[in-house]
Amino acid sequence: MQKVFDLFYLTSGVCTDSRNISKDCLYVALKGANFNGNSFAHEAIEKGAMFAIVDEKELANNTTLFFVEDALLYLQQLANYHRNKYKIPVIGITGSNGKTTTKELVNSVLSQRYTVLCTKGNLNNHIGVPLTLLQLNNSHDLAIIEMGANKPNDIQELVNIAEPTHGLITNIGSAHLEGFGSKEGVIKTKGELYDFIEEIGGTIFYNIDDELLAQLVPLETEHITYGTSPSAQLAGAIIEVQPEVVFDYVTAWEDTVHRISSQIIGKYNFYNMLAAVCIGDYFELSPVEIKIGIESYLPDNNRSQVKKTERNTLILDAYNANPTSVQSALESFGMIPHDDKFFILGDMLELGSETLPAHQAVIGQTKSLDLKGIFVGSVYAELAKEDESIMAFATKEAAKDFLSIAQPKGNLILLKGSRGIGLETLIDIF
Repeated sequence: MQKVFDLFYLTSGVCTDSRNISKDCLYVALKGANFNGNSFAHEAIEKGAMFAIVDEKELANNTTLFFVEDALLYLQQLANYHRNKYKIPVIGITGSNGKTTTKELVNSVLSQRYTVLCTKGNLNNHIGVPLTLLQLNNSHDLAIIEMGANKPNDIQELVNIAEPTHGLITNIGSAHLEGFGSKEGVIKTKGELYDFIEEIGGTIFYNIDDELLAQLVPLETEHITYGTSPSAQLAGAIIEVQPEVVFDYVTAWEDTVHRISSQIIGKYNFYNMLAAVCIGDYFELSPVEIKIGIESYLPDNNRSQVKKTERNTLILDAYNANPTSVQSALESFGMIPHDDKFFILGDMLELGSETLPAHQAVIGQTKSLDLKGIFVGSVYAELAKEDESIMAFATKEAAKDFLSIAQPKGNLILLKGSRGIGLETLIDIF
């Protein structure tokens, strides 16, 4: 296996998609439910790949095509082998909500001083994590690796590949319940990051306000706390949400209060920013560097974006949704001072047996907050049959027809739903 690993260092990098071959790369032939990368190994060489790794023996020629028992396992083991060539801090970040935003914020802060390797987009799974780690080079001072999970033991698999020295769980909520089976399954899997950090004697950053996280943290492992509690080593407080968040923070080792005026909306993003401040402070960035790192970050990709059109202001948070994130989004929306607020909430997917009660709870929350709006998706449409007080549309197309006629103007509009509902397609109407 050592010899096959060393092939990587003769190439320009790894590629797993034969449609995007770069010159002199190492092509790794992965398999999926609907594709077999082995079928494109010869094509990859013809397009300019230096070598190809295959797991179908008859394809190997031991000059340009090399056989391994399992190409995916090879990719993961290669990534771990490569990661261990670099004795730098590796920060693992996971959580049910906010992990991508937190990762981007931490990167924005740390990049004010260091050269950072950071997960791109949400390449946070069993393939994305190895591909990220294989980009490590001598220029990097730190690495930030986002870790996603949608079934038991996913995080354990990823920490064994990335071997993080520092860890952060943003929160643990009811996401991907279909895959985990229960919230207890989510807790166990997310907690595998803490377990690994404890095992290697690393450092944990955690939100002291979150009782569940506080219970999971191994007390003998070095841990740095943040939150609103005065007992936090880095304590923060929201000053205003209009809709961008302005907050203060102070550390346990100095008395100076620092203020940050972010370009990020939502009370729910306050803790994500506080986590980035905490990590920045731990790695000895100055308050000025931390302030620039947070204040210069502008959300994109439908994650807590503010879009101002000629007729309305949109809060676009349509990349993902689960009960915890929707509850937080509605709480924050309710806090924003605006005379004409309107929500558009899409179905929350992958909740299994919790689907109906979770959606009913969201409906109840909109009523208790006295918020006006519409619901989009088959689940909400089904519930609307028994609750005439709400307006729901089974599809985004039906919602679009209604909104095209209504032509809202002068509104602050929240769009929040699972990616599969596609609420971002409604933007043009506003």
